[in-house]
This record gives sequence, structure tokens and C-alpha cells, in this order.
Amino acid sequence: MSSEKHNTTQQTPQPNWKLEAERHWKTACQKSKDYFTSHKQLFSAPKIGGIVAGGSVLFWLGSGVYLINEGNRGVVTRFGAYSETTKPGPNWHIPTPIEQVTIINVEQQRFIEVGYRSTTRGSKPEIIQQESLMLTTDENIINVRLAVQYQINNASDYLFNVKGSEATLKQLTESVERAVIGRNNMDYVLTEGRSEIVAQIKRDIQLGMDSYQAGITIASVNLQDAQPPEEVQGSFEDAIRAREDKQRLINEAEAYSNEIIPKARGAASRLLLEAQAYEAEKVAKATGETQRFEQLLVEYEKAPAITRKRLYIEAKEKLFSSTNKVIVDAGQTAPQLYMPLQNQTTYQTPEHKSSITESPAEATAVNHGQTMANNALRPSRSKP
Repeated sequence: MSSEKHNTTQQTPQPNWKLEAERHWKTACQKSKDYFTSHKQLFSAPKIGGIVAGGSVLFWLGSGVYLINEGNRGVVTRFGAYSETTKPGPNWHIPTPIEQVTIINVEQQRFIEVGYRSTTRGSKPEIIQQESLMLTTDENIINVRLAVQYQINNASDYLFNVKGSEATLKQLTESVERAVIGRNNMDYVLTEGRSEIVAQIKRDIQLGMDSYQAGITIASVNLQDAQPPEEVQGSFEDAIRAREDKQRLINEAEAYSNEIIPKARGAASRLLLEAQAYEAEKVAKATGETQRFEQLLVEYEKAPAITRKRLYIEAKEKLFSSTNKVIVDAGQTAPQLYMPLQNQTTYQTPEHKSSITESPAEATAVNHGQTMANNALRPSRSKP
């Protein structure tokens, strides 16, 4: 018995959800029918029409609400004519068909390419020959590729003043580029003149777009490449190498000149200073000699004999100081002896000094000779 009850409990049938849903649906429909029957006066045609019309009007007015993101501007037109420009944030306009809003991104950086078209990343760009080939003032043809970066500064001018603003900008860029390239020679365009040419092209494009009131600001102009046509590429490379060799030789010559000229200037300055020093030395020496002579003249006028004797002694002293021989006066009747003293006496010269030892006899003779010479040179007290 317990076993049968247990099996009965386990075999309880599951509810049929489909039947339950149909039953609830029928119940809801019956209640709705009963409510409509009891409140039939609320569902008259005029009231339903008013509710539908009011809802439609509210929905139509609500469709005029729009949101402008940061960096964008909304240009509102009323029946196709410009009405106003709205700024970022929630805004509202009279819904279509009375007013329409065109959202313009004024912070987006836009690009146009002249002379080439970019392809997939890593591949070589496609060259457009009819746009890139240009003639210079020296009648040479070069291949120029240019990229212009711009952005919109006035949304209403961008939409209404110029039809096809991007196409107009591209045509104007090509025209200005050909005019600027045509005013310069090929060497200037390919070498040192690139930055100046880019600045001039940018300035002329901006002036042209401002004259059209196109609402566009040129952010930058990039000269992607400028080179001669492929047919003359080899000759042009040879010319470039020759120009580089020329510049190298010029730089070497300038370096040599910068090395030699300062040395020559230094030598000239040194010679000039030496001449000035020699002049100053001679002038100072002559001045000193003059002053010494004037002082000597004063002394000579006071005591002529003494002064003459002193001058004579000073002259002999100066003369004998530069010789390596000594004259010994042994007497008036004795012969004069000439004795070389390189190895016997101490001898001093301006350039060399040497010391020797001498015997007592030789020293006595030398001292006696010096005494006799001093007595002979001693000035007399009597007047001449």
C-alpha cells in the first residue's frame, strides 16, 4: 500500500502551460469586454480622435529635440533657408518639414591629396600624373605630391557659400601649387626652397578660400615628395652628386681659409706688437741716453778733469770686462807680459762663468799689476 502511494506521488502530471495561457487570455478579453460595455460613453469617436491627434502632435513636437556632441555645430534651416547655428548640448527646432538640422563636425581634421592617392597601409601610393607633373620657371618638369590638412571654422559658410567645398579646395590647391612652382626654378624647389614654397602655397590657398567665404581654415600643407620624372632620374642624381661635391670642396676651402687667416692675422699682430715694442725700447733708450748725457754735462761743467778721468776709467773697465787676457805692468823698463788666464784665474763673461785655482806667486804678480794699473788710472788732483 505504501509503495503504491509513493508511485502515485511521483507520477503527478505536469501542468499544461499552453492551456493556462489560453485560459488567462480569455479571462482578460472577457473583462475588457465587460469594461467597454459598462463605459461605452468614454470610447466615442470624437474623444478617440482627439486623443490620437493630441498624441500625434506631442510626438511631432518631441521629434524636434536633438543633441549635438562636443566639437560639432548644428545648422538649422527653415524651409531650406539658413536660420541659425546651434552649439553643443540639447537643442530643439521646429520639426520637419518646417525646419531641418545638419550637424557639422568643426574639429575634425580633413585631408585632400593632390598628385597621388593613398592606398592600403604599407603599399606605395598611386601617382596621378595629370595632377603631379608641373613646369618650373627654367622649363623643367618635376613631379610634386602635396597633402593639405584643413578644418571647418564656420559651418553655415561651409554649407551655403560654396557648392562642393572639398572639390573647390582641391582645384584651388592645384592652381596655386602650379603658380608657385612655376615662379621658381627646379633646383630651388628640390633643395633649399621647400619650406618657403610650402608656406607660400598655404598662404595663397587660405587667401583664396577666404575670398570665397568657404568657412575653411588651412591647418597645414605637406610637400610629400618633389622629384624629377623617372625618365631623367639618373641624370638628376648625377647632377645632385656633382652639386654635393662642389659644396664639399667649398666647405673644405672655407675650413682651410678659416684656419690660415687667423694664423696670418696673429702673426701680423705679433710683428706689429714687436715693432711697437722695439720702437718704444729705442725711444726710451734714446731718451735715457739723452737724460744721462745732460746729467753728465752738468757734472762735466762742474769738474771737467775729474769727469774726463772717470769717463776714461769707465770706458777701459767696460772694454777689459769682455776680454780673456790680463796685462801686467811690471815697471817702466821691464817688458810687458801677456798672460792667458782661461785656466789660471777666475774669468767672468756675460754668458759664462768658470773658476780656477792659482798659485801664490801668480796671484802676487797679478795683484801687483792691478795695483800699478789702478795707480796709473787714478785721477790727478791738479787741473789740466
